[in-house]
Amino acid sequence: MRRSRTVALTAAAAAAVLVVTGCTSSSKSGGDASSSGSAGGSGANAATKSIVNASDKKGGTVTFEMKGTPDSLDPGNTYYAYVYNFSRLYARSLITFNPAPGEEGNKTVPDLAESAGQPSADGLTWTYKLRAGLKYDDGTPITSKDVKYAVERSNFTDVLTNGPTYFRNLLVDNATPYQGPYKDKEGGLDSIQTPDDLTIVFHLQHPFADFDYLVATPQTAPVPQAKDTGADYVKHVASSGSYKFESYEDGKQAVLVPNPNWDKASDPIRKQLGDKIVLRFNIDQATIDKDLLAGNAQVDLGGLGVDPQTQAQILQDPKLKANTDNAYGGRLVYMAINSKLAPFDNVECRKAVQYAIDKVSVQTALGGPIRGQIANTVLPPDIPGHQDFNTFETKDNKGDEAKAKDALKACGKEGGFNTVISARTERGTEIAAATSIQAALKKVGINAEIQQYPSSKYLTDNAGSPKFAADHNIGLMMMQWGADWPTGYGFLQQIVDGRAIKDTGNSNLGQLQDPAVDKLIDDAATNSDKSAREKIYADIDKKVMDSAVYVPLTYFKVFLYRPNNATNLASTSAFSGQYDYLNIGTTK
Repeated sequence: MRRSRTVALTAAAAAAVLVVTGCTSSSKSGGDASSSGSAGGSGANAATKSIVNASDKKGGTVTFEMKGTPDSLDPGNTYYAYVYNFSRLYARSLITFNPAPGEEGNKTVPDLAESAGQPSADGLTWTYKLRAGLKYDDGTPITSKDVKYAVERSNFTDVLTNGPTYFRNLLVDNATPYQGPYKDKEGGLDSIQTPDDLTIVFHLQHPFADFDYLVATPQTAPVPQAKDTGADYVKHVASSGSYKFESYEDGKQAVLVPNPNWDKASDPIRKQLGDKIVLRFNIDQATIDKDLLAGNAQVDLGGLGVDPQTQAQILQDPKLKANTDNAYGGRLVYMAINSKLAPFDNVECRKAVQYAIDKVSVQTALGGPIRGQIANTVLPPDIPGHQDFNTFETKDNKGDEAKAKDALKACGKEGGFNTVISARTERGTEIAAATSIQAALKKVGINAEIQQYPSSKYLTDNAGSPKFAADHNIGLMMMQWGADWPTGYGFLQQIVDGRAIKDTGNSNLGQLQDPAVDKLIDDAATNSDKSAREKIYADIDKKVMDSAVYVPLTYFKVFLYRPNNATNLASTSAFSGQYDYLNIGTTK
């Protein structure tokens, strides 16, 4: 899952960082919390173990702020973890993740559906029954046909291109290739059947053990076809959740209010606490941090943590540090190498980059050890299947100029060459890391110019457009990736499967196309044995590292600050260590 910063790491902040491093529903709600922030657990990392400020207190305005803008708040046209998380307020999927801290948050619970999916004996069909009496915010009933339509619009059109296309790859094809609902207004996808308004059946090409995880994505949030306006649907999303949109101003803010047709009886996991939810876009990160510290905002939507200066301030103040959570979340910070762009189409040139980089310097630029340990594999340590190995080992992880120059000689570029590194404009630490890489590459003769692009378009128009990357000589691309769901498949498939490469919205930035890797992906997907699947994921990781298309930099850790007046805060593994946004309230 794709995962905004503008402030570079200062020397003082870096010094401070390095000195201080160191399927059933679950009900966690308690009594009303005071404004002290102590109810339900307190202290550093309390929200990784319990729900902090557990409360059923209603009222107030819950404010989310973010640097930049989302790729889209349309649940069928997004691929950022924070939108997957936030969209659950207004878009209910068939299954969702348990609103609980840590690993408990990785468990799935029924949402629109009455229960987990019912697979057939051969694993080729999955059946879900919707709860009775579900309604949109305008009072019209939600049906299984709306769920089917949601999958069709999000996976089979060239209008909505931000999200992944797992369903398109898994579902049985129509006899005549299906062109999606915008081109084929009369037909539909034969492999999704809706025998009645409460039943939906998916027919798969092959067994897929992770299917309950897949239907937990917002692509199964229902969309009434009569109200779908394609790319403009984001301006008038039909709500199936506990909140609905009161207003939406592109690039400025969105305001959500309670959905009057939401029924608690049909939704055991949502609370609907705030009188209003305000989401403010394009706020400077330093302002967001100040608002969090002052309690004027409850959540930084992007969920990447405070900026380096604020981090240094917090780490030097025990009272502030007690309101922080520092957790892994199945995320990797890495740099992709464009294997289709010369001279990186030669593996030896890719190896030169692998050996040249000083990962300790990169780690410091990203915020120090508190923001993640140095990485040597694609699979993070908290994803099942991870194994420790180091294909391109260098002494103390500080790079090896000699090995890098040998690799350059082997690829016929002994004199070096010019390339471009892409990074996201709003992410200052990402730019700082790219600057560190730029300096290391220069020592071996690779001159890399840094080009910045906005997060909201990074994967649709820039780094994630193979043509744009080729036209602009982008050989190296900064990226952070988190699992779509907590399995090796949920982490790896979109970034290493050659069949996942897309003209726009591409996440396989290295454009790796290795039939052996693709076969292993398929072998894991169809294997019913969990331990066997995890061994395959480790094998995939090793093959991908042998290809040298990805440079793992750090296993990312968030460093989040929680205001005293925010309630029901739980750091969840399901959304990369972010707070679970489903039931956050305020005592303010």
